[in-house]
Amino acid sequence: MSSSDTLTLTVDDDGVAQLTLNRPAALNALNTTMMTEFSAALRQVTDSGARVLVLTGAGRAFAAGADIAEMRDRTFGDMTDSNHLAAWEELADLRIPTIGAVNGFALGGGCEIAMMCDILIAGAGASFGQPEIGLGIIPGIGGTQRLTRLVGKAQAMDLILTGRRVDAAEALRIGLVSRVVPDDDVLEEALVVARQIAGFSGRAARAAKECVLRADQTTLSEGLLFERRWFHSLFAFDDQTEGMTAFLDKRPARFTDG
Repeated sequence: MSSSDTLTLTVDDDGVAQLTLNRPAALNALNTTMMTEFSAALRQVTDSGARVLVLTGAGRAFAAGADIAEMRDRTFGDMTDSNHLAAWEELADLRIPTIGAVNGFALGGGCEIAMMCDILIAGAGASFGQPEIGLGIIPGIGGTQRLTRLVGKAQAMDLILTGRRVDAAEALRIGLVSRVVPDDDVLEEALVVARQIAGFSGRAARAAKECVLRADQTTLSEGLLFERRWFHSLFAFDDQTEGMTAFLDKRPARFTDG
């Protein structure tokens, strides 16, 4: 386990890393310190050999957005000369599957970080939104792009131009989240899913993630070719033989990433 001023990180014996945004008094508002420590924590996750990452927030929120008090007096030059927003994208760049466990508010940057996760599990009391329009700005770490890809133009325009929030039920209906569970079960559900994924071939899980992400970024014909090449390549590894042998033997597979 490791901890910093704004985060805690654990990696268990199943290969599941749990990273917790830990500024509960500020509803886990995203500030420069957290961003720097977040980047370092993701490097630790990679170095640890973790197979799945669960991202959550401490207290009453996943993350209620950027720290406005810190951001208010920044200038155009400050924002363009710094890496203040780009570092969060390191979450989206992780090769291992990621699961967001959303408790409470996921607003502004918090919603954008949640959308970087591959699977999003929300508590029934969670709420999502991009309220930046009310601050005289727009989403800056992917809100206009990921939200549109997830829920479509009409819903994205509505949420971004009005700044309104949606509850977990609506988020599920429009395709923003993967599943909704009781508030007290959010983290445990995410960990159950993470352990299930961690029990499969890590190489196959990474390939599946890469192929699904490619679907947003290319044509159908190119995506099908990309998928087929990955499908073929997995036959070069021991996990394919083990998985199919275990299926025929009617026993659990013992994957080794070999």
